[in-house]
Amino acid sequence: MVDVDRKEEIREFLISRRAKVSPEQAGIPSYGELRRVPGLRREEVAQLAGVSTDYYTRLERGSIRGVSDSVLEAVASALQLDEAERAHLMDLARTANTPSRRAPRRPPQQRVRPGVLRLLDGMTGVVAMVQNGRSDVLAANLLGRALYAEVFDSPASSGPDTPGRLPNQARYIFLDPRAADLYPDWRAIAATTVAMLRTETGRKPHDRELNELVGELTTRSGLFAALWAGHDVRIHTTGTKRFHHPVAGDLSLQYETLDLPGDEGQTLFTFTAEPGSASANALAFLASWAASPPEETTQPTTASDPASGPALPDTRSHAHPGTPKGKTEPSHD
Repeated sequence: MVDVDRKEEIREFLISRRAKVSPEQAGIPSYGELRRVPGLRREEVAQLAGVSTDYYTRLERGSIRGVSDSVLEAVASALQLDEAERAHLMDLARTANTPSRRAPRRPPQQRVRPGVLRLLDGMTGVVAMVQNGRSDVLAANLLGRALYAEVFDSPASSGPDTPGRLPNQARYIFLDPRAADLYPDWRAIAATTVAMLRTETGRKPHDRELNELVGELTTRSGLFAALWAGHDVRIHTTGTKRFHHPVAGDLSLQYETLDLPGDEGQTLFTFTAEPGSASANALAFLASWAASPPEETTQPTTASDPASGPALPDTRSHAHPGTPKGKTEPSHD
């Protein structure tokens, strides 16, 4: 099991943020001097934060236990942290001040409530899915399964040696070569995925499955390891994502995220297209294709080229055992 060393995490995060702020950005005159370190020096951060250099040095070495929120806010301002970075620093401090508890050997599998599943199934014209902070896909509606069909059927996503494991977006992005075709902006999405996982480790440093996922991807993907070393964090709320789908062609979809307050750690993702756009037509085509009986989808066509298109698996075959046909929760028993 890969565990997160809190002091090392705090040290590397603060150093990486300090290196990103130039003296000019901080309003500190450099007088043309040669500087041995990128960004600000420790004493400059201390001065901007209103603390002694020795005190800030202890913080940067990871000795953050007992530090007040006001001091952390002053350090965050000195380092010009954005919203996600400030939240991450506070998470690191909170978990450093909380006695560690031995995590269970294997926590129970997360489940999506029946009411949420019915909500997903009722969103027929919208791509909708529920994920946790590890980027496991907990549930998806029919259109979500069609858009992310490769994630659901990818051996890299769920792992061939672990039957029943949930499909995972991060594993697909870094371990399945098809991801670079599905996402035209693959590198940017890869960076965002790593930043979201880094944010999650700040909130849940003792999450066994999360640490195992990070360890696996670090050893199997050089790109993941390089991005992970950057200590970037991000809050994923809204934006646009481009797809090159093997059935529907090119789509540009707006996404929104909504945390489910009754289900800690679960987030609802929705994707919609601008009305009247080519992406809206492609999404409607994908919805029609997904709703076709399995025998009609053995030779699917594409929205842009009705005469050809790669075959995809029947995405409805992943319904959770014991639920009526058409339900959306993936199999994880």
